[in-house]
Amino acid sequence: MRHMAARMNYGLSAMIHPGIFPQNSRVELFSSLAQAPVMTRLAVWLLTLGLTAIAAAQNYAPVNERPPQLAREFRAAWIATIYNLDWPSFPGLSPAAQQAELRGILDKLVALKMNAVVFQVRAQCDATYASTLEPWSSSLTGRMGGSPGYDPLTFCIREAHARGIEVHAWFNPFRALSNNAQGVAGNHVSRTSPQLTKRYGTMTWCDPGHPGTRARALNVIMDVVRRYDIDGVHMDDYFYPYPAKGLTFNDGKSASQRRAYVDGFVSNLYSAVKRQKPWVRVGISPFGIWQPGVPAGIEAGLNSYEELACDSRKWLKNGWVDYLAPQLYWRDSPRKQSYSLLLNWWRQQGDRPVWPGIATERINSTEDPGRPAAEITNQIDLSRKIGRNWNGHIHWSAKSLVRNKGGIATRLATIYTQPAAIPPMPWVNGNAPVPPSVGASVQGDNTSIQWQANGAAKIAVQARYGSTWRTVRILPASAGGTTIPRADSIALTALDRFGNASTPKVLGVR
Repeated sequence: MRHMAARMNYGLSAMIHPGIFPQNSRVELFSSLAQAPVMTRLAVWLLTLGLTAIAAAQNYAPVNERPPQLAREFRAAWIATIYNLDWPSFPGLSPAAQQAELRGILDKLVALKMNAVVFQVRAQCDATYASTLEPWSSSLTGRMGGSPGYDPLTFCIREAHARGIEVHAWFNPFRALSNNAQGVAGNHVSRTSPQLTKRYGTMTWCDPGHPGTRARALNVIMDVVRRYDIDGVHMDDYFYPYPAKGLTFNDGKSASQRRAYVDGFVSNLYSAVKRQKPWVRVGISPFGIWQPGVPAGIEAGLNSYEELACDSRKWLKNGWVDYLAPQLYWRDSPRKQSYSLLLNWWRQQGDRPVWPGIATERINSTEDPGRPAAEITNQIDLSRKIGRNWNGHIHWSAKSLVRNKGGIATRLATIYTQPAAIPPMPWVNGNAPVPPSVGASVQGDNTSIQWQANGAAKIAVQARYGSTWRTVRILPASAGGTTIPRADSIALTALDRFGNASTPKVLGVR
């Protein structure tokens, strides 16, 4: 019997799992067991064997399962800096306060499962980033040319990418001053190159018909593309100033000549970006109606084609953009500016994505009294059903989401049910990245996941709970791992900068 007890003690010391019984506990356990009856020690040994088997079963191993395809949708919000519309809330805030506000915006967007921001970096030939070409924006410090003490674009990119959010840098290419009464820095274009500028009422504009204007704007944008890790270049519809009663833009050019200048600029910009960094998306958000009467029954007080020199349909047809975001800021019900009628028309004009801009800011607003938050969620639903383009939309603007205007953020939580991956760009690059290397284990009530990205930009994590698969996170590949509620199976997919997806690496509990 003594020999049998000795063999049992040896079995206990060999088999007790170190993850279940720490070293000190094992020493105490062995000491007490040495004094216990043999049958007691046998029972504990058998229990330990069971615990060891359970512990071993908590690791994950490859399984033959196929998760559903990742949801794809561009979910973005504009962050306007001009007039401090979205950020920073006031000029002259300390760097810490500005950074805290921007973190708050990004935290809200990632909590809503959104995946991109369109961040205004050049509102009026100025810069919300460190530039040797143009002065600091007055929105930062209250004085054009005043340094905020840090680089907001660098900060935005770092914080957004850490949350899995893309940053599309938003430029106004030709507006020089939104109000001539403001103070101007010595290195502003109106002082360094006044021959490029023209006054238009209370504004100053860089003349798009001047080759120097177009070259200067292209140089500024490409400077940002080269120096910053942005995901997109974005422009709105301010190519020529909006018409005002009694004012004329005195350049002596016809509407067709103006369109030719803008067309050339858009085409050259797209080519330049793709040569430098082909994964950087180029997007433009024109006025939502190409021309009055198109499609039939549509009315507009502005002819963007004639008055702003925006032949945005041509840009879409010719593939000079990676996405177009027409500003469809009207409700769906009035036929003369029907959201769904317009979106359906736009999505028939080319093969590239059309991701409408939607006016979330107009909920219960003076522009649209009584507009409910349900109008916005209905428009998102329509954007998922109309046409064959990849899904996507952009909210005007971030502040309305942060403030939960009219309960919109609460409603969005019911339709942004899972994280979505940014749609791909197969017209630029369609090569699937290498799948990640993955390891996982159960840690209490959680699943701990580690990966090596093998050159990917992001990792999408799907998990199966019972019979249901869900996308639980899309994270920067550099994170190297994450922890999720304990799952029956997991699937990890690598995503590259173009949005291409690898085959998923699927693991289940062994």
